[in-house]
Amino acid sequence: MPNVQEEPRVPVYLINGFLESGKTSFMDFTLKQEYFRNGEKTLIILCEEGEVELDGKKLEQINAVQVVFDDPADLTPENMRALELKHKPDRVMLEYNGVWKMEDIYNLEMPSGWVIFQVITMIDASTFAMYSANNNMKSMIVSMVGESDMVIFNRCDADTPLTKFRRSIKAVNSRAQVIFEGRDGEMMDAVDELPYDINADVIEIEDYDYGIFYVDAQEHPEVYDGKTVKFKGMVLTSAELISGVFVPGRHAMTCCAADLQFIGFVCHSKYARKLKSGQWVTVTGRIKYEYVRQYSGNGPVIYADNVSEAEKPADEVVYF
Repeated sequence: MPNVQEEPRVPVYLINGFLESGKTSFMDFTLKQEYFRNGEKTLIILCEEGEVELDGKKLEQINAVQVVFDDPADLTPENMRALELKHKPDRVMLEYNGVWKMEDIYNLEMPSGWVIFQVITMIDASTFAMYSANNNMKSMIVSMVGESDMVIFNRCDADTPLTKFRRSIKAVNSRAQVIFEGRDGEMMDAVDELPYDINADVIEIEDYDYGIFYVDAQEHPEVYDGKTVKFKGMVLTSAELISGVFVPGRHAMTCCAADLQFIGFVCHSKYARKLKSGQWVTVTGRIKYEYVRQYSGNGPVIYADNVSEAEKPADEVVYF
């Protein structure tokens, strides 16, 4: 986990992604913004060199300097402290190699005052589907976007399945802001087309649509607040839950079989004490958005009108 605080003395902007994913182009664009042209010292750490290079003379004009580490073994506390002593930066932009382990940079002991302030993942939309189909590459993508504050898909075109890509990211990291850019650099909108009737008196969620419902309900409280939904889920009970509460949900695969995680909703029900973890139920209830400790913030909470036993679905796992 990156170490984040409200007002770091030296904010570190961590930009990750595979080779030729647009990291350097994004950095070049960012460095032209007013915030990076106020005379303060910017240290740029590059962990790979692609086809696009930053202009050294232009970097001097904005009081920026770049160094290159082409081996993960170079990323040591000693080398980082040496950079701090030599350059005394006011901010750091770190372009991280997408095939290096993300936990290595998160666990790296930074110089005093250096704090990972923002994590941005760059993705080439034209190769995303191909990479996602490869288990090793997909695992790397999950690792990169898992702690990202922002994920930027570039090189999108009219055939890019924006909504599908967006849901893939949200399934891994629901808090990440997902942005799409066309090949001309212009922003593109992902319009969600839901596979169920959001305006029905009772919104019925098919088994294979649970993942879509879960992600959309997390993101759009203004749409679901007060709505009644009906869906099938596996029961999770815990001593950490208050009396009369259980969690119906599904196991979701975001990367590989070893990466299954349970995604569900806190649910209030008078039947909760009769339920056992692992059994399948059909839940019908109204959604409210409120603070829940298990969410570490506000989120969708279901107040069940009815909970009935159900047969487990043909496929118990939700795939993203």
